[in-house]
Amino acid sequence: MTNFAQVAGVGMVKFCKPGQQNPYRVMAADAIRAALKDAGLSLDHVQQAYAAYIYGDSTCGQHAIYEVGKTGIPVVNVNNNCSSGSTALFLARQAVQSGAVECALAFGFEEMQPGALGSHWDDRESPFDPMMSALKEAAPQAPDGPLALQMFGSAGTAYIEKYGANPDIFAKVSVKTRSHAVKNPLSLFNTALTVDEVMAAPTIYAPYLTRLMACPPTCGAAAAVVCSASFARKHGISAGVEIIGQSMATDIENSWDNPIDLIGAKMTAKAASEVYEQAGFGVEEVDVVELHDCFTPNEVITYEGLGLCPEGGAEKFINDGDNTHGGKFVVNPSGGLMSKGHPIGATGLAQCTELVWHLRGTAGERQVEGARVALQHNLGLGGAAVVTMYRKV
Repeated sequence: MTNFAQVAGVGMVKFCKPGQQNPYRVMAADAIRAALKDAGLSLDHVQQAYAAYIYGDSTCGQHAIYEVGKTGIPVVNVNNNCSSGSTALFLARQAVQSGAVECALAFGFEEMQPGALGSHWDDRESPFDPMMSALKEAAPQAPDGPLALQMFGSAGTAYIEKYGANPDIFAKVSVKTRSHAVKNPLSLFNTALTVDEVMAAPTIYAPYLTRLMACPPTCGAAAAVVCSASFARKHGISAGVEIIGQSMATDIENSWDNPIDLIGAKMTAKAASEVYEQAGFGVEEVDVVELHDCFTPNEVITYEGLGLCPEGGAEKFINDGDNTHGGKFVVNPSGGLMSKGHPIGATGLAQCTELVWHLRGTAGERQVEGARVALQHNLGLGGAAVVTMYRKV
């Protein structure tokens, strides 16, 4: 039997709007302490640490972990756009599974500013310049706007045009996700929505994207302790969850041929295929999913990239309720990025935390009953898609 790495402990702080947060040092330290306590370990057990964030100076990871303790271990700072948290988890898992260490820590944090995401490095080339040129070529009529809105808004338009789907599917996803968030005390937004409310909200990117289809800028932190199976046995860790498949994919030569692939559809499909091969079974065994819904069009497109439904089948999948309790999969029981929040460096590790709770059966009112296999998808434009499959030990 493969000796899978295990997630031994998880922790996160409640996400908040910019201006309401503690310093990232404090948020990250709280999440780290929570994950260590959950695992029944101390910082002295950790042999390597990976810190994820995108807004901050170099060695912010050290500044944060030093609040918990200074043990002299390697601390690697990770910036992979919105997939930074899962990239830190990928590196921690890889370090453990390779045998380089027995116990590693992945943590992520972010202090964000209000409004649309923007670059802090306007004095040099942007990694998004080639992508925006490709978008203008593929969708010359696309309205101008902030980068993320252009990318995900254009992908949503392209999806509707390609498959003839009703644009209300994006609103229905918002309603579904918020119905899950109502049951999550750690969600930033926890009031129910209706399709009419979502559709009537101010348009942020024509023709289909409204404000209630977009995640908010958020501050927060999350962490996970990853260890080997032998380490777990030695230290009496009985609530572990195995990582039975994990893959990171970047763009391929034809990734930028159309707006849908520009936002990572091909990366997602590649990473998912590799994960299913590693696990030895496909998506049909999955019970619960946390996926990257920074905008609801991305959730719709990701259903197909992960194989939750056939290509072009997202409208039926949504209308049949196969993305929620009582359907084939429960997608984003946490409320997702849309409602729980999206503090970029923390997002992937908050997804991990949510899924571990479900596999343990400790997710409270939103628990996916009998969950044994979970799937995580975290996407960063530019680009990287990280797909992770977990199984209850």
